[in-house]
Amino acid sequence: MSVIRELEPKNVWKYFDDICAIPHGSGNTQAISDYCVSFAREHGLRYRQEDCGNVIIWKAASPGYEGAGTVMLQGHMDMVAVKTADCEKNMEAEGLSPAVSEDGAWVYAEGTSLGGDDGIALAYAMAILADDTLAHPPLEAVFTVGEEIGLLGAAALDASDLKSTILLNMDSEDDGIFLTSCAGGATFTCHAPAPRVKKTGVVYEWKIGGLKGGHSGAEIHLGRANANLLFGRFLAQVGADAEFYVGDFSGGEKDNAIPNQCSAVCMVTDEREESSGKIENSLACAAEILKEKTEAFERAAAAFAEIIRAEYAAVEPEMTVTLTRLSDCASERVLAKEGKDVITALLEHFPSGVLRMMPEIPDMVQTSLNLGVLRLGEAEASMTFSVRSASATEKEWLIKRMKDLTAFAGGRWEVTGDYPAWEYKPGSRIRQIMSGVYEDLTGEKPLLTGIHAGVECGLFSEKLPGIDCISYGPQMRDIHTAHERLNIGSVKRNYELTIRTLEKIK
Repeated sequence: MSVIRELEPKNVWKYFDDICAIPHGSGNTQAISDYCVSFAREHGLRYRQEDCGNVIIWKAASPGYEGAGTVMLQGHMDMVAVKTADCEKNMEAEGLSPAVSEDGAWVYAEGTSLGGDDGIALAYAMAILADDTLAHPPLEAVFTVGEEIGLLGAAALDASDLKSTILLNMDSEDDGIFLTSCAGGATFTCHAPAPRVKKTGVVYEWKIGGLKGGHSGAEIHLGRANANLLFGRFLAQVGADAEFYVGDFSGGEKDNAIPNQCSAVCMVTDEREESSGKIENSLACAAEILKEKTEAFERAAAAFAEIIRAEYAAVEPEMTVTLTRLSDCASERVLAKEGKDVITALLEHFPSGVLRMMPEIPDMVQTSLNLGVLRLGEAEASMTFSVRSASATEKEWLIKRMKDLTAFAGGRWEVTGDYPAWEYKPGSRIRQIMSGVYEDLTGEKPLLTGIHAGVECGLFSEKLPGIDCISYGPQMRDIHTAHERLNIGSVKRNYELTIRTLEKIK
């Protein structure tokens, strides 16, 4: 028997242990979806399973609560499935190995992420649905897929038969912090023309790394360096002092992550034409020109590195900026000058970072833009941004500006993964009820705040106009990493918070 099945409350940990035993990384959720269906059948509950894998389970009100409005218990099935370098587990086919920390305070998974985000929401909901002794209004448990890769299940959900007026979204990771709003967002990709030519010259690799990176929603306001933007600045500043070409470049991995590295091939030439095979200058003259140009380029690159290291010394102490000479004479396909000029101008002039703070909530970002992925293809460069805003009209205006700038540069664009904001609801009934229950349980007031990231409440608010939402959950640490932990005492406290809140909704 798994050690976590002996933890309290046992009915919650039993279901969480079941969930851990089923592989359920994003995009691999059919088995966990079928498990939710089996649970509903076992307990004689009405359910619906959607083609995408979403599962909805209904339970009638307990005696005395028949006249109460329907409440939704909501969480997502998929987890970010990552593991340590030495872990041999196949996370596509094998379950997790949950364990308890030596101090008895945390649950973690050996060698992998735990999936407390958001398996604990499913466990809470199943424990409530299975317990006929609890007092509660009519319930709709909605379990979605693909949350971690773009809120896909919530976007695809058929809400036509849902009647909930209150939504308990159990997908927050900070005990005592209740989310009351979130930003909407979209992914914007600019495709800019990048014609290539073949050149021969001295080849370098420029690289920036060692940056903190981070989540473009939760950490965009911390002033961390964006490696892709610094590459654009390198092109502009070094290019003003030295002539050079740029070949393949690459930075960042995900649009919603602040990129912590970027690298590029650079070339200094004496401008001989590869196609003609002619040398307009004498060999001695060409060699002298090349020597002067490489020295100028190396000086300019070194000066740039000193500047940005000094500017970011306080926030990016581990920053590294290197220029490595790879070859004294090599042929490469590099950006034509006009293509380099276009890419440089776009990287210089696209808006970036925090664009506006939220007037209603202190220290909360309202609108931001993150250039997360930068790539050079055979004939065009792509720049992929995460657009976020708590204001729908402000988000639309930002995207229009980006479209106009892309069009001016002769490029094309794509907008994908558009999801709405969850706007703050004055006079929220569920916020008042849950805040009172939390204070009764702990003797402290919860912190009510928003988040500059997407949560599923925004899509549910769009599909069920007027629904009253709150997002909360037990304490977790290092989610989306192999060091993820779930606090045992907090799991118990937040389960008690949930069932007492349901008792109050009549």
